[in-house]
Amino acid sequence: MDRVFITGASSGLGRALAQRYAAAGATLGLLGRREEALRELADSLPGQHRCYVADVRDREALHAAAQDFIAFCQGRVDVVIASAGISAGTLTDHGEDYEVFKAIVDTNLLATVSTFEPFIAPMRAAGAGRLVGIASVAGVRGLPGAGAYSASKSAVVTYCESLRLELAGEGVQVVTIAPGYIKTAMTAHNPYSMPFLMEADAFAQRARAAIDRGTSYVVIPWQMGVVAKLMRLLPNAVYDRLARNAPRKPRKPQ
Repeated sequence: MDRVFITGASSGLGRALAQRYAAAGATLGLLGRREEALRELADSLPGQHRCYVADVRDREALHAAAQDFIAFCQGRVDVVIASAGISAGTLTDHGEDYEVFKAIVDTNLLATVSTFEPFIAPMRAAGAGRLVGIASVAGVRGLPGAGAYSASKSAVVTYCESLRLELAGEGVQVVTIAPGYIKTAMTAHNPYSMPFLMEADAFAQRARAAIDRGTSYVVIPWQMGVVAKLMRLLPNAVYDRLARNAPRKPRKPQ
């Protein structure tokens, strides 16, 4: 029986992953900011699960939740998924966007580090475990008007790669998942077409299969993986010409 700790569990990808793991009999540690949504989720799932109401930017609260779940699982946690994430349009020449930029980086990148920290020692001791970082296709190349989001998700990929190498040979696997467009509240108000848009449950099914395999890096859906590879190969001059007028995610109202 898997023991799985998931951040961002009250909505979006985290919620879909929680439902997928619970259906398979896993015991879950569910962390999110919205208590009512978190309790509603836990009550709807088969099995008994631990709920933790916290903002992932609060490192102390996040670590306390992690330590409680580790103790609850008698030191053995199988999978940790850093799924919490936020997105908004940002522009560097608008000084008021700095705080939005910081919140995105803190939530998407630094909270991934904070999420993994408490679990590494017990996983090393057990010689087993999987740490899962949620990146994004938006991190493959910088997107106009999305500097914070693209930078944070690109950094998640690089951070997880570094961590994977640091833990190589110790039985602890690091899995990076880069979603394309998934139907969640985060994408609901995007003012542009979203090719290969995928339902959250279908994403969770494929993500869990990749986690079970210990895949080091995967783009879901696979069609966006092809797009991502093509984006990487484009010379800057070509990419700039194609992307500079791309539609942009709305900035957060100030």
